[in-house]
Amino acid sequence: MNKFKYYFILLLAGIATVSCNKSDDDVTVEPLRDYQEQFNTDNANIEEYLSTNYITITQNPGATEDQDVVIDSITDPTTQPSIMSYLNSATFPKLLSKNVDLDGITYKMYYLVLREGTGTSPVNTDGVLAAYKGEYMTRVAKTDKAPTYLKTTFFEEVKFPQTSVDLYTAIVGWGETFPEFKTGTSTVQADGSIKYENFGAAVLFIPSGLGYYAGNASIPAYCPLIFNVKFYNYKRLDHDFDGVFDYQEDINGDRYVRDFRNTTLYPKAPVNPDDTDGDGIPDFLDSDDDGDGFTTFYEVSKQTGQIGIVGGVNYGLSTYFPWDPIVDNPLTPNTDETEPRGIPRRPTGALTDETKAESAANPRKYIDADYTDNPRLRIHLDKTYPLKKQ
Repeated sequence: MNKFKYYFILLLAGIATVSCNKSDDDVTVEPLRDYQEQFNTDNANIEEYLSTNYITITQNPGATEDQDVVIDSITDPTTQPSIMSYLNSATFPKLLSKNVDLDGITYKMYYLVLREGTGTSPVNTDGVLAAYKGEYMTRVAKTDKAPTYLKTTFFEEVKFPQTSVDLYTAIVGWGETFPEFKTGTSTVQADGSIKYENFGAAVLFIPSGLGYYAGNASIPAYCPLIFNVKFYNYKRLDHDFDGVFDYQEDINGDRYVRDFRNTTLYPKAPVNPDDTDGDGIPDFLDSDDDGDGFTTFYEVSKQTGQIGIVGGVNYGLSTYFPWDPIVDNPLTPNTDETEPRGIPRRPTGALTDETKAESAANPRKYIDADYTDNPRLRIHLDKTYPLKKQ
């Protein structure tokens, strides 16, 4: 599900089709198709598929096959409701759609929610642990003996995922849907295997522009994708390695952080709600979130002598402050994970020299509440302190 394909293919797709001329100088380059025209075709095909097929869902909690699906052509409309019939249903399964602005157009993407999940949701740049089965859709041309029809072809399946997939580098269709689901529960079995239950599950119907567009080694160009996904767990990621997880840099809390700097993908980019200093670099990729000249990592790092147990005081083992204080994990009795202080706000204690104005040379002292009060504007998001570098 690597998104590297997306940018690499867009750059090199033009050489995918060349003539068989003997001369190396006589090369025919096939340009990429128009995004809007291709989406119109994809959307029509997806909606036809949703209207002419029905779904069977395996309900077997705790088993590997739980939430597996079989999709087949409708032969008896009275007993085989179309997938499209679940559009905006009040109960599950529920077919939903969302708009995604990319490539200068608005894509419409359908996804069938089989189960929402009972846990928590990732942001669109977290790593997700998910089982999935993928197919691509093609249209078979009509012949003298048969009309045109839509065909799906299997290309990949992962039943027992061992590593997480970074949604930031995955295809856009994954990043746009996984935040809509929640994890479930997991228990370790006697044989060491993990049983997952109550997890979010869905079938994604992804237009090619949110998938592999010009294709890759196993998927032809301009093919919509269908994924049956089961969302087991996620891993919080920190893409700019500044000590603050991406989800904590989701300023407006909508579970989506975006980088609008690519003008090809975002020719009409909106103001980014997750860019604190407005420099065009979203916080989750910005080494200096507030643009004060001090790196975020520097501003969230602990002072020397305040790491571990010092003078009988436990300051926490980390070299930098967590977002908020952390209590000890009772499942690891031999390690104390306690972090009693979170990222501080601008200090509110007494000035070093009360006779002088506050400055970089005459700062205020931190008090306990500076590390724990909520809500508080954390120092790495406060461009007024430390005093902005000149």
